[in-house]
Amino acid sequence: MAEETIGLQERKTDKELYSYQQGAISKIFEKFESAPDDYHLLYQLPTGGGKTVIFSEMVRQYLKHHNKKVLVMTHRIELCKQTSEMLTSFGVVNKVVNSSANLDDQGRYSCFVAMVETLNNRLNEDKLDISDIGLVIIDEAHYNSFTKLFKFFDKCFILGVTATPLSSNRSLPMNDNYDELIAGESIENLIENEFLARADIIQYNMSLTSLEVGSNGDYTVKSSEDLYSTNSMLDTLLEAYRTHSEGKKTLIFNNGINTSVQVYYTFKAAGLPIAHLDNTASKKQRKKILQWFRETPNAILTSVSILTTGFDEPTIESIILNRATKSLTLYYQMIGRGSRILNNKSTFTVIDLGNNCYRFGPWGANLDWQAIFRSPDYYMDRLLDDYELESNFRYEMPEAVREQFSKSEEVYFDIKETYTDAITKGESSKVVLERSIEQHAYICTENSEDVYDALNLAKLLGDDIDHRIEKYAQCISKSTHNFISWLKDDYKLKLRSYLREHFDTLYETIHGFPPED
Repeated sequence: MAEETIGLQERKTDKELYSYQQGAISKIFEKFESAPDDYHLLYQLPTGGGKTVIFSEMVRQYLKHHNKKVLVMTHRIELCKQTSEMLTSFGVVNKVVNSSANLDDQGRYSCFVAMVETLNNRLNEDKLDISDIGLVIIDEAHYNSFTKLFKFFDKCFILGVTATPLSSNRSLPMNDNYDELIAGESIENLIENEFLARADIIQYNMSLTSLEVGSNGDYTVKSSEDLYSTNSMLDTLLEAYRTHSEGKKTLIFNNGINTSVQVYYTFKAAGLPIAHLDNTASKKQRKKILQWFRETPNAILTSVSILTTGFDEPTIESIILNRATKSLTLYYQMIGRGSRILNNKSTFTVIDLGNNCYRFGPWGANLDWQAIFRSPDYYMDRLLDDYELESNFRYEMPEAVREQFSKSEEVYFDIKETYTDAITKGESSKVVLERSIEQHAYICTENSEDVYDALNLAKLLGDDIDHRIEKYAQCISKSTHNFISWLKDDYKLKLRSYLREHFDTLYETIHGFPPED
């Protein structure tokens, strides 16, 4: 008699759907009723908008009115568990198809939740009966691991749900596998109606030209770790945290385990409450770390991508992108971890140390998802590469450094403009660095009483020098790591030498009288 159960019980949750969620369900069911049985529909809704809530209610309504079964697919085991729990709370009896699941009783269930790889194995082994499946729901549908399973469901209505309808693989666009996109509420609307918190974004102008792009279209772990594990980058991260996020519950995203470990030790040495988490942690370790993070008000958690999906912690007040990415989806997923509202939390901080906001635009800006879905290559081709992005950067001294040069009205020097002017006049490109050194020497002298003061001020110009050298390397189209490192060291030596030789003359030019002996 168990088979007469259609898989529904009384709802265990008092969660009421918001009007936009109810509207989404109506649109999807309208398409379901009018489209062919094998129609592939994609639904987009921002992270935090409640996609799981929406499709859980959909499953409940579908089973109530249709004599067919439902299959929900996820790409990670954690999402399987969370999805199963949400369905159960909506009164949907379901069976999780994992590697240890006993399928002898599968006939009793009308709803299954499965991870893609496990499901693929079970279907190829013919151990799961899918003959009565009428609706297939794919969570995080932008991942391409699901497409290999479509052949098993050629007579089913497939609903993919995602926050970003842009494929994780450029060569496999989503419009190849889905007939239509329904775009949900925008981030801005969800913020205005107090469903999501607003992001206060702090952008740092980062030099990323040493990063390399791998076969997956994103920056390689090795090149990212080579850059982000350096002392200067770790110092920048720590300073950014202290300036904008100290005392806030903070989640740091890195591209590489070694980088995350270095971040952990850097913050630990600074006496800050921090933990590190990556995919090598056991379930017990992960549970313990996440519990500590949840219960500690000023906790810092440094991680490597594993918390981009299936992780919901509304108490997060600050997100630090200690990495660059060329994935729009990953960009939105990382920032979205801080967007959950809670009590009086209406804003959260985002510190971008990867030029990501410059690359994709501010999180929450209205994107034309329909256009991106129809023409993903057009969207991707219009994104600026790192050289183009950084060519627009203007270095700004940190406030504490700028105060040491308070007598100088202007401290900025435009390398690109100076280079263009020199080449136009037929001069050697070397004069660009010579004039830059002269300007640096001038502002050091302008704010000093003697040559020793000037030499000490020159030591504060490291970041400015780095920025100028990298701009210069772009101008002359030479950007090997060793060449740039040599240029930086040579520049600093020449600046100190110039100050020793010309300080007295510069001082008298600036002040109208020689320095005191």
